[in-house]
Amino acid sequence: MDVQCILCDSVEHIDENSLYAKQLKSNYLKLHLCKQCNERIKDKTISRIQTGKFRLYRKEKEEKYI
Repeated sequence: MDVQCILCDSVEHIDENSLYAKQLKSNYLKLHLCKQCNERIKDKTISRIQTGKFRLYRKEKEEKYI
């Protein structure tokens, strides 16, 4: 199965029977990133976190009591 990176438009071949390929087929909204783009984003995110100006706005989980 050939997949295309959404950032750099490079085409990669992945095994059609792999779990990742099955996830891409079943969920059309899931996007593919090549390894180089994924590493680049990861490195930049880590450097932004280390500056202290990076904030994640996540919803707090509510505890449910039954």
